[in-house]
Amino acid sequence: MEKQKLNELAVFAAKVRLAALEGIYNAASGHPGGSLSIAEIVTYLYNCEMRIRPDQPDWEDRDRFVLSKGHCAPAVYAALGLKGYFDVAEVANLRKLGHFLQGHPDMKGVPGIDMSTGSLGQGISAACGMALAAKLDGRDYRVYTIVGDGESQEGQVYEALMFAAHYKLDNLVVMIDYNGLQIDGDITKVMSPLPFKDKFAAFNFNVFEADGHDFESIAAALDGARAAKGKPSGIICRTVKGKGVSFMENNPAWHGSAPKQEQYEIARAELEALLEAAQKGENR
Repeated sequence: MEKQKLNELAVFAAKVRLAALEGIYNAASGHPGGSLSIAEIVTYLYNCEMRIRPDQPDWEDRDRFVLSKGHCAPAVYAALGLKGYFDVAEVANLRKLGHFLQGHPDMKGVPGIDMSTGSLGQGISAACGMALAAKLDGRDYRVYTIVGDGESQEGQVYEALMFAAHYKLDNLVVMIDYNGLQIDGDITKVMSPLPFKDKFAAFNFNVFEADGHDFESIAAALDGARAAKGKPSGIICRTVKGKGVSFMENNPAWHGSAPKQEQYEIARAELEALLEAAQKGENR
Protein backbone atom coordinates (compact mmCIF):
# COMPACT_ATOMS: atom_id res chain seq x y z
CA MET A 1 0.00 0.00 0.00
CA GLU A 2 1.36 3.44 -0.92
CA LYS A 3 2.66 5.58 1.91
CA GLN A 4 0.27 8.42 1.09
CA LYS A 5 -2.70 6.09 1.45
CA LEU A 6 -1.39 4.71 4.71
CA ASN A 7 -1.01 8.26 6.00
CA GLU A 8 -4.56 9.14 4.99
CA LEU A 9 -5.91 6.09 6.77
CA ALA A 10 -3.84 6.83 9.88
CA VAL A 11 -5.25 10.37 9.99
CA PHE A 12 -8.80 9.06 9.63
CA ALA A 13 -8.30 6.48 12.41
CA ALA A 14 -6.87 9.16 14.72
CA LYS A 15 -9.91 11.33 14.06
CA VAL A 16 -12.19 8.36 14.78
CA ARG A 17 -10.55 7.92 18.17
CA LEU A 18 -10.75 11.61 19.02
CA ALA A 19 -14.42 11.89 18.08
CA ALA A 20 -15.32 8.71 19.96
CA LEU A 21 -13.48 9.92 23.07
CA GLU A 22 -15.20 13.30 22.98
CA GLY A 23 -18.64 11.74 22.60
CA ILE A 24 -18.12 9.35 25.50
CA TYR A 25 -16.71 12.11 27.72
CA ASN A 26 -19.57 14.51 26.97
CA ALA A 27 -22.12 11.77 27.61
CA ALA A 28 -20.34 10.75 30.82
CA SER A 29 -21.21 7.25 29.66
CA GLY A 30 -20.04 4.76 27.08
CA HIS A 31 -17.43 2.18 26.17
CA PRO A 32 -14.03 3.65 25.27
CA GLY A 33 -11.94 0.47 25.41
CA GLY A 34 -13.62 -1.42 22.61
CA SER A 35 -14.37 1.72 20.60
CA LEU A 36 -10.67 2.55 20.45
CA SER A 37 -9.65 -1.01 19.62
CA ILE A 38 -11.64 -1.10 16.35
CA ALA A 39 -10.60 2.30 14.96
CA GLU A 40 -8.32 0.92 12.23
CA ILE A 41 -10.78 -1.82 11.30
CA VAL A 42 -13.71 0.54 10.72
CA THR A 43 -11.36 3.02 9.03
CA TYR A 44 -10.28 0.45 6.46
CA LEU A 45 -13.80 -0.89 5.91
CA TYR A 46 -15.32 2.52 5.21
CA ASN A 47 -12.43 3.92 3.17
CA CYS A 48 -11.13 0.96 1.20
CA GLU A 49 -13.25 -2.16 1.44
CA MET A 50 -16.96 -1.47 1.41
CA ARG A 51 -19.03 -0.26 -1.53
CA ILE A 52 -20.97 2.66 -0.08
CA ARG A 53 -22.60 5.96 -1.02
CA PRO A 54 -22.76 8.32 1.98
CA ASP A 55 -25.14 10.60 0.09
CA GLN A 56 -27.43 7.59 -0.48
CA PRO A 57 -27.27 5.62 2.79
CA ASP A 58 -30.11 3.31 1.70
CA TRP A 59 -28.64 2.54 -1.73
CA GLU A 60 -29.82 -1.01 -2.44
CA ASP A 61 -26.49 -2.27 -3.77
CA ARG A 62 -24.37 -0.98 -0.90
CA ASP A 63 -22.29 -3.37 1.17
CA ARG A 64 -23.75 -3.89 4.63
CA PHE A 65 -22.04 -3.48 7.99
CA VAL A 66 -23.26 -4.79 11.33
CA LEU A 67 -21.55 -3.85 14.58
CA SER A 68 -22.48 -6.93 16.58
CA LYS A 69 -20.66 -5.51 19.62
CA GLY A 70 -23.10 -2.61 19.54
CA HIS A 71 -21.85 -0.87 22.68
CA CYS A 72 -18.81 0.30 20.69
CA ALA A 73 -20.98 2.46 18.43
CA PRO A 74 -18.96 5.68 19.03
CA ALA A 75 -16.20 4.45 16.70
CA VAL A 76 -18.69 3.65 13.94
CA TYR A 77 -20.54 6.94 14.44
CA ALA A 78 -17.23 8.76 14.09
CA ALA A 79 -16.42 6.92 10.85
CA LEU A 80 -19.89 7.62 9.44
CA GLY A 81 -19.60 11.30 10.31
CA LEU A 82 -16.15 11.60 8.78
CA LYS A 83 -17.43 9.93 5.60
CA GLY A 84 -20.27 12.44 5.30
CA TYR A 85 -23.33 10.45 6.35
CA PHE A 86 -23.98 13.29 8.83
CA ASP A 87 -22.01 16.08 10.50
CA VAL A 88 -19.23 14.46 12.52
CA ALA A 89 -19.74 17.16 15.17
CA GLU A 90 -22.88 15.25 16.14
CA VAL A 91 -20.71 12.55 17.75
CA ALA A 92 -20.02 15.03 20.56
CA ASN A 93 -23.76 14.83 21.36
CA LEU A 94 -23.70 11.09 21.98
CA ARG A 95 -26.55 9.86 24.18
CA LYS A 96 -28.00 13.36 24.63
CA LEU A 97 -31.73 14.09 24.55
CA GLY A 98 -32.78 15.82 21.37
CA HIS A 99 -29.95 14.25 19.36
CA PHE A 100 -30.01 11.07 17.30
CA LEU A 101 -26.86 9.15 18.26
CA GLN A 102 -27.90 6.65 20.90
CA GLY A 103 -25.65 4.49 23.02
CA HIS A 104 -26.18 1.59 20.63
CA PRO A 105 -26.67 1.61 16.83
CA ASP A 106 -30.17 2.56 15.68
CA MET A 107 -30.97 1.74 12.06
CA LYS A 108 -34.14 3.83 12.09
CA GLY A 109 -32.54 7.00 13.36
CA VAL A 110 -28.93 7.05 12.13
CA PRO A 111 -27.97 7.29 8.43
CA GLY A 112 -25.54 4.52 7.52
CA ILE A 113 -26.51 2.10 10.29
CA ASP A 114 -27.73 -1.12 8.68
CA MET A 115 -28.83 -2.94 11.85
CA SER A 116 -29.81 -1.96 15.38
CA THR A 117 -27.61 -3.91 17.78
CA GLY A 118 -26.86 -4.08 21.45
CA SER A 119 -27.90 -7.47 22.76
CA LEU A 120 -24.65 -9.33 22.36
CA GLY A 121 -24.64 -12.32 20.03
CA GLN A 122 -27.54 -11.14 17.92
CA GLY A 123 -25.80 -8.85 15.43
CA ILE A 124 -23.92 -11.65 13.71
CA SER A 125 -27.21 -13.49 13.20
CA ALA A 126 -28.67 -10.42 11.48
CA ALA A 127 -25.56 -10.22 9.30
CA CYS A 128 -26.10 -13.84 8.26
CA GLY A 129 -29.68 -13.03 7.29
CA MET A 130 -28.52 -10.09 5.17
CA ALA A 131 -25.93 -12.24 3.41
CA LEU A 132 -28.49 -14.97 2.69
CA ALA A 133 -30.94 -12.36 1.39
CA ALA A 134 -28.32 -11.16 -1.08
CA LYS A 135 -27.84 -14.71 -2.32
CA LEU A 136 -31.58 -15.34 -2.67
CA ASP A 137 -32.12 -12.05 -4.49
CA GLY A 138 -29.14 -12.52 -6.82
CA ARG A 139 -27.42 -9.40 -5.50
CA ASP A 140 -23.67 -8.97 -5.23
CA TYR A 141 -23.38 -6.87 -2.08
CA ARG A 142 -21.20 -8.12 0.74
CA VAL A 143 -21.86 -8.13 4.48
CA TYR A 144 -19.30 -7.37 7.18
CA THR A 145 -19.73 -7.75 10.91
CA ILE A 146 -17.46 -7.05 13.89
CA VAL A 147 -17.94 -9.39 16.83
CA GLY A 148 -16.34 -8.88 20.23
CA ASP A 149 -14.13 -11.60 21.65
CA GLY A 150 -16.06 -11.49 24.91
CA GLU A 151 -19.28 -11.50 22.91
CA SER A 152 -18.10 -14.76 21.38
CA GLN A 153 -18.96 -16.47 24.64
CA GLU A 154 -22.60 -16.23 23.52
CA GLY A 155 -23.99 -19.48 22.14
CA GLN A 156 -25.94 -17.66 19.46
CA VAL A 157 -22.65 -16.67 17.81
CA TYR A 158 -21.90 -20.33 17.07
CA GLU A 159 -25.41 -21.01 15.80
CA ALA A 160 -24.84 -18.12 13.38
CA LEU A 161 -21.50 -19.56 12.26
CA MET A 162 -23.18 -22.90 11.62
CA PHE A 163 -25.92 -21.16 9.62
CA ALA A 164 -23.40 -19.18 7.54
CA ALA A 165 -21.39 -22.27 6.64
CA HIS A 166 -24.50 -24.34 5.85
CA TYR A 167 -25.71 -21.74 3.34
CA LYS A 168 -22.20 -21.18 1.93
CA LEU A 169 -22.35 -17.43 2.57
CA ASP A 170 -19.11 -16.46 0.86
CA ASN A 171 -20.37 -12.87 0.81
CA LEU A 172 -20.11 -12.72 4.62
CA VAL A 173 -17.03 -11.64 6.58
CA VAL A 174 -16.99 -12.07 10.36
CA MET A 175 -14.26 -10.03 12.06
CA ILE A 176 -13.37 -10.81 15.67
CA ASP A 177 -12.09 -7.86 17.71
CA TYR A 178 -9.63 -9.97 19.68
CA ASN A 179 -8.33 -7.61 22.36
CA GLY A 180 -8.40 -10.27 25.07
CA LEU A 181 -10.46 -8.33 27.60
CA GLN A 182 -14.09 -7.87 28.56
CA ILE A 183 -15.86 -5.98 31.34
CA ASP A 184 -14.93 -8.58 33.98
CA GLY A 185 -11.32 -9.01 32.85
CA ASP A 186 -9.32 -11.50 30.78
CA ILE A 187 -11.61 -13.42 28.42
CA THR A 188 -9.74 -16.65 29.14
CA LYS A 189 -10.50 -16.34 32.87
CA VAL A 190 -14.14 -15.32 32.49
CA MET A 191 -15.17 -17.98 29.94
CA SER A 192 -12.57 -18.70 27.30
CA PRO A 193 -13.86 -18.64 23.71
CA LEU A 194 -10.46 -19.71 22.38
CA PRO A 195 -9.06 -20.96 20.05
CA PHE A 196 -10.79 -18.76 17.50
CA LYS A 197 -8.82 -20.09 14.54
CA ASP A 198 -9.69 -23.72 15.23
CA LYS A 199 -13.34 -22.90 15.93
CA PHE A 200 -13.77 -20.98 12.69
CA ALA A 201 -12.16 -23.84 10.80
CA ALA A 202 -14.37 -26.39 12.56
CA PHE A 203 -17.44 -24.45 11.38
CA ASN A 204 -16.10 -24.65 7.80
CA PHE A 205 -15.02 -21.02 7.45
CA ASN A 206 -12.09 -19.64 5.52
CA VAL A 207 -9.86 -18.36 8.31
CA PHE A 208 -7.55 -15.35 8.22
CA GLU A 209 -5.60 -13.51 10.88
CA ALA A 210 -4.64 -9.85 11.02
CA ASP A 211 -3.01 -7.20 13.17
CA GLY A 212 -6.11 -5.09 13.77
CA HIS A 213 -4.03 -1.91 14.00
CA ASP A 214 -2.05 -2.45 10.78
CA PHE A 215 -3.80 -1.40 7.59
CA GLU A 216 -1.74 -3.60 5.31
CA SER A 217 -2.44 -6.62 7.49
CA ILE A 218 -6.17 -5.85 7.53
CA ALA A 219 -6.10 -5.34 3.75
CA ALA A 220 -4.39 -8.70 3.14
CA ALA A 221 -6.96 -10.55 5.24
CA LEU A 222 -9.91 -8.83 3.56
CA ASP A 223 -8.42 -9.45 0.12
CA GLY A 224 -8.13 -13.11 1.01
CA ALA A 225 -11.74 -13.21 2.17
CA ARG A 226 -12.96 -11.55 -1.01
CA ALA A 227 -11.05 -14.03 -3.18
CA ALA A 228 -12.24 -17.10 -1.27
CA LYS A 229 -15.35 -18.72 -2.71
CA GLY A 230 -17.88 -21.24 -1.44
CA LYS A 231 -17.49 -20.56 2.29
CA PRO A 232 -17.90 -17.61 4.65
CA SER A 233 -14.75 -16.00 6.00
CA GLY A 234 -13.62 -15.23 9.52
CA ILE A 235 -10.86 -12.75 10.31
CA ILE A 236 -9.27 -12.82 13.75
CA CYS A 237 -8.08 -9.26 14.35
CA ARG A 238 -5.56 -8.99 17.19
CA THR A 239 -6.11 -5.62 18.84
CA VAL A 240 -5.36 -3.63 21.98
CA LYS A 241 -8.30 -2.56 24.13
CA GLY A 242 -8.13 1.21 24.65
CA LYS A 243 -5.57 1.59 21.84
CA GLY A 244 -4.03 5.06 21.66
CA VAL A 245 -4.57 6.16 25.25
CA SER A 246 -1.77 5.00 27.54
CA PHE A 247 -3.79 4.52 30.72
CA MET A 248 -6.66 2.80 28.90
CA GLU A 249 -4.59 0.29 26.93
CA ASN A 250 -5.03 -3.31 28.12
CA ASN A 251 -7.05 -2.10 31.11
CA PRO A 252 -10.49 -3.72 31.51
CA ALA A 253 -11.56 -0.91 33.82
CA TRP A 254 -12.08 1.16 30.66
CA HIS A 255 -14.44 -1.30 29.05
CA GLY A 256 -17.49 0.75 30.00
CA SER A 257 -16.30 3.78 31.96
CA ALA A 258 -16.23 7.36 30.73
CA PRO A 259 -13.19 9.49 31.64
CA LYS A 260 -13.40 12.37 34.12
CA GLN A 261 -12.16 15.80 33.05
CA GLU A 262 -8.50 15.33 33.99
CA GLN A 263 -8.42 11.89 32.40
CA TYR A 264 -10.15 13.21 29.31
CA GLU A 265 -7.60 15.99 28.92
CA ILE A 266 -4.70 13.55 29.17
CA ALA A 267 -6.34 11.14 26.73
CA ARG A 268 -7.19 13.91 24.28
CA ALA A 269 -3.62 15.22 24.36
CA GLU A 270 -2.27 11.74 23.59
CA LEU A 271 -4.71 11.22 20.72
CA GLU A 272 -4.03 14.69 19.31
CA ALA A 273 -0.32 13.83 19.32
CA LEU A 274 -1.11 10.68 17.33
CA LEU A 275 -3.18 12.72 14.88
CA GLU A 276 -0.38 15.25 14.45
CA ALA A 277 2.12 12.45 13.84
CA ALA A 278 -0.19 10.88 11.26
CA GLN A 279 -0.66 14.21 9.50
CA LYS A 280 3.13 14.51 9.26
CA GLY A 281 3.37 11.00 7.84
CA GLU A 282 4.95 9.62 10.98
CA ASN A 283 2.90 6.44 11.20
CA ARG A 284 3.48 4.62 14.45
